[in-house]
Amino acid sequence: MVTTPVSEPKVSKVEGIKERSHGLREPVATELLQDTTHFSEDAIQILKFHGSYQQDNRDNRVKGQEKDYQFMLRTRNPGGFVPPELYLALDRLSETYGNHTLRVTTRQGFQIHGILKKNLKTVVADIVNHMGSTLGACGDINRNVMAPPAPYKNRQDYLYAQEYADNIADLLAPRTGAYYEIWLDGEKAITAEPKPEVLEALQRNGNGTLIADNEEPLYGTHYMPRKFKCCVTVPGDNSVDLFSQDVSLVVLTNAQGELEGFNVYAGGGLGRTHNKEETFARVADPIGYVDKADVYDLVKAILATQRDYGDRANRRHARMKYLLHDWGVEKFRAKVEEYFGQPIKPFRPLPEFKYFDYLGWHEQGDGKLFLGISIENGRVKDEGSFQLKTALREIEQKFMLPMRLTASQNLVIYEIDPANQAEIQEILDRCGIRKETEIDPLVRYSMACPALPTCGLAITESERTLPSILDRIRAVLVKVGLRNEHFIVRMTGCPNGCARPYLAELGFVGQSPEAYQIWLGACPNQTRLAEPYLDNMPIADLETTLEPLFMCFKKNRKRNESFGNFCNRFGFDALREFAATYEPIVSRGKARYRVGIYDDLYGKLKANAAEQGKPMTELVNALIEDYLKSQEPQEPQESQDPQESN
Repeated sequence: MVTTPVSEPKVSKVEGIKERSHGLREPVATELLQDTTHFSEDAIQILKFHGSYQQDNRDNRVKGQEKDYQFMLRTRNPGGFVPPELYLALDRLSETYGNHTLRVTTRQGFQIHGILKKNLKTVVADIVNHMGSTLGACGDINRNVMAPPAPYKNRQDYLYAQEYADNIADLLAPRTGAYYEIWLDGEKAITAEPKPEVLEALQRNGNGTLIADNEEPLYGTHYMPRKFKCCVTVPGDNSVDLFSQDVSLVVLTNAQGELEGFNVYAGGGLGRTHNKEETFARVADPIGYVDKADVYDLVKAILATQRDYGDRANRRHARMKYLLHDWGVEKFRAKVEEYFGQPIKPFRPLPEFKYFDYLGWHEQGDGKLFLGISIENGRVKDEGSFQLKTALREIEQKFMLPMRLTASQNLVIYEIDPANQAEIQEILDRCGIRKETEIDPLVRYSMACPALPTCGLAITESERTLPSILDRIRAVLVKVGLRNEHFIVRMTGCPNGCARPYLAELGFVGQSPEAYQIWLGACPNQTRLAEPYLDNMPIADLETTLEPLFMCFKKNRKRNESFGNFCNRFGFDALREFAATYEPIVSRGKARYRVGIYDDLYGKLKANAAEQGKPMTELVNALIEDYLKSQEPQEPQESQDPQESN
């Protein structure tokens, strides 16, 4: 029997707020009834457990006036699943009560921004009444459980991953009645009891995983020391960034496709604080293998270990990754085994993990189709000729198709009858939604957090500036002769890492106003952390910073080597030495020569440039350069030929 540790000599302020909350009820329940625009500091902490953050729009701050308070609501969607009824409700709510956009999160949920306090209860109740929930989407609790979004019907391992993501979400869901009491006046709109095997596992105490006589048998009065993140995936599929999670389960099947058990990773996490070396990003460690019959008990044992031994005094040191770091894997495994009641079996061999985004049209294995749609920075909106919100609304109203959101802020629509493929594609084309083959790969494989103006932690811009940053990066690549190169770019407005920049080949992390820390060297499959290369780079210095890096890459890469792998192999000292002596390429300046072009060719050129989102001059110069180069005798130099990075 595991004995829980004696009370800590000191705990953080938030621990006291949780203790006084009466199971996440107060002071939210009382303050929700008050005619005010915002909640108190104590209520804000508890409100997070209900899926909402209080924010203010910094763009609208006026000296001497109250802040422009508004609320972000985040949905809980295990495996990214969104039924059509829920999507249409979210779309309507964002128009009626939000800022007219939806945002896909990096944990496969939706966010609505811009809700006023007086409308918060209406919106939450509407979400619940349309098969959704926001409970546990934020706060010191198990967050949304992730799974690959591919809806393959002929791949049992993918079906198992999605099934167990649902089950783990049910297992680790808070049991308090506070959510329904506050937002639905105590009435559960939809009965969602866990499956019998999950309910049975929840009731098994094991060796001290449960807390007796508590409304929250898994979490207790104080819940977790900090947030807790889980995912379930299949061998080889890293579409969920599994190494960034507190707990990752990898489905293992036998030759007949039957589930045998799971490999288990633990201790990943990316949040950190600038100038606090004791905070750091960390990838998860392999812990071992567990049979399917015991997986729920092992997950409970891992959660209980973090619940009872995680740091409750220093919230910067409270994530499970620090427990793994401080204890080491062997001590951590031994403590988990005490709660688990048996030894954890050896980790089984796995194939190399790869990144998939599932964009474009695919067969789902039962005669129907699924379609992955790219959403730049996850923002579902109508803007100019880009009418994604209108397109999705039209598709869902007509065909009522389920969705799965992705960890890359995109979405997958599935169960599509092939007879409807042409009509769905016509809607997307009419609304200006580009096919995956028409998107610059720099954009396709990029992510950004919302940052300014609504995130209270943001130091600088992210979502609003990344499109222009990618344009500038593409221009530098063209300048050095790497026109077709691409790699994974991620940007955040602060070091907390919500868009996972520490697993990007090129990461921008907001460090001071209009300046970023630059991270390099992760691999394209997000299985290795990047490292900090440069502090406080003014965004105005982007070109002068990146040009020598890209030129060094061009001159010294190995065949088919990605930018992240090159930086990791070549070494940061060597990169800095190359940059210190680098002579920038002199710009050619503005075009000064006139060349005639036939009318029919001009029309085709103009259309092609519009399709690619590039100036006609750039396309013309690229084509002429390629033609002239093809006329010159060339000696093969494998190490200098630009290759696709993925």
